[in-house]
Amino acid sequence: MEPPDLANLDHDDPFDLFDVEARRLDRFFGSRDEAGWRRPSRCAGWAVRDVLAHLAGEEAYNHACLDGTVEELFARLERAGAPGGLAGFNEWCVQQRRDLPVVEVLEEWREANQLTRRRMRERGRDAVLATAAGPYPVGLQTFHYSSELATHADDVSAPVAPAEEPGRTGWRARVGRFVLAEQGRPVRVVPAGAAFEVRADGVSAVLPAPEFVAATVARLPDDHPLDHRLRTALACLA
Repeated sequence: MEPPDLANLDHDDPFDLFDVEARRLDRFFGSRDEAGWRRPSRCAGWAVRDVLAHLAGEEAYNHACLDGTVEELFARLERAGAPGGLAGFNEWCVQQRRDLPVVEVLEEWREANQLTRRRMRERGRDAVLATAAGPYPVGLQTFHYSSELATHADDVSAPVAPAEEPGRTGWRARVGRFVLAEQGRPVRVVPAGAAFEVRADGVSAVLPAPEFVAATVARLPDDHPLDHRLRTALACLA
C-alpha cells in the first residue's frame, strides 16, 4: 500500500463531520420508543439500546485521551473486572448499562460526547493527543471518531437524506483509504469512477464506493462475493 496521503483529507473538516454524525445519532436515539430500543442492530447480539450503551462506554476512553490518562483508565478497568482487548471492553460497557433506564444512558452519552467534540475542536486539527497507540494528531483521531459514529448510525439504521449520501460516502471512502495506507495494509486501491479497484494477495475486484466503505468497516453482508483475502485486507476501521 502507498504511504498515507494527508492531502486526500485536506478539504474535509473532521470536527464538522463529527458534529453531523453525532447529531444524526442524537435525533435517532431521541425518537425511539420501547420497541425501537429492542430492535436488533447490525451488530451481532446487540439491540439498538446496546449500541447506545457501547457509544456511552467508549466516551471514557475518548476523555482519557484528552486528559492524558489512558493508562490510568486501563488500570481502573482491570480493577473493575473488565475483560482485556477491544471486544471484551466493548461488551463489558454494554453489560454495565443493560439494567439502567435507557434515558439515563442516552443522557450519559449526550453529555460525554458533546464534551469530547468541544474539547477536540478546541485543541485543533494539528494538536497531538495521547492515545493507546501513542501520540496521534487530533484531526486524524477525529476522523476516526466520525467514522465510528457513521458506522454505528448505519448499524441502527439512522436515516441519511438521499442528497447527503454521496458526500458522506465520499469522505468515508477517503478516510478508509488513508487508514489502509497508514496501517500498511497489503492492498492496492485505485479509484475507478464511482467505484474502487482493489487488489491484494493475487486477487482483485471492483467495488462501488458504498461497498468499499462497508468493506473498510467490516460491514459487508456475509453473502457478498468479495474474496475473503480482500475482506481481510480492507477491514481497517472495524
